[in-house]
Amino acid sequence: QLGRCRSVKEFEKLNRIGEGTYGIVYRARDTLTDETVALKKVRMDNEKDGMPISSLREITLLLQLRHPNIVELKEVVVGNHLESIFLVMGYCEQDLASLLENMQTPFSEAQVKCIILQVLKGLQYLHENYVIHRDLKVSNLLMTDKGCVKIADFGLARTYGMPPKPMTPKVVTLWYRAPELLLGMTTQTTSIDMWAMGCILAELQPHKPLLPGTSEIHQIDLIVQLLGTPNENIWPGFSKLPLVSQYTLRKQPY
Repeated sequence: QLGRCRSVKEFEKLNRIGEGTYGIVYRARDTLTDETVALKKVRMDNEKDGMPISSLREITLLLQLRHPNIVELKEVVVGNHLESIFLVMGYCEQDLASLLENMQTPFSEAQVKCIILQVLKGLQYLHENYVIHRDLKVSNLLMTDKGCVKIADFGLARTYGMPPKPMTPKVVTLWYRAPELLLGMTTQTTSIDMWAMGCILAELQPHKPLLPGTSEIHQIDLIVQLLGTPNENIWPGFSKLPLVSQYTLRKQPY
């Protein structure tokens, strides 16, 4: 409840460290505990009716989720106005995207295994609790200076059930987007996170994205080049996907 929230003035902003799906992130010091935290300012652009639904979803989910490989939401604090809301989160020294960009030597096979195992443990916990992240990518995987990897940025995450409810397919950053999303499927399951995980695994050792598409049609073409042209035998229901008729897929052996 906002009436019980602490003030953001109790936190000393140290520096800006990035920008998530729905807000700017700062490194800050909690003046009461002297702890270093991440302070995420909730973006309120053009919001006449209060907090964006995406931020409410993220807060609600993160308050329920507790796992060593998922970023921790410690509390919600407020600024001078009710429109100024911040999430206080556990601080991680870097994200995997920056790490990949700045490393002189590639990750070893053992390091890749260690990173992927941690992400899979976090993902297993999410899926067991009926949550799909829907935006897994290297920039949303954070790492502490002790090597603990945490899944972050739950702005696009959703809970799911059976049967799955329709959701927008325009989620997941293009390079990590599953083929069923590119072809217009609106019912989403844990499989879209698992596809993104495969793309992340393939990116960690060579330090370059597996499928760096520049458009949706290019992304589909890269997938077909790599895995072959899908058909009903290997992908039951493929021909009924909403956008299949709009694309002419190259003939590539499976």
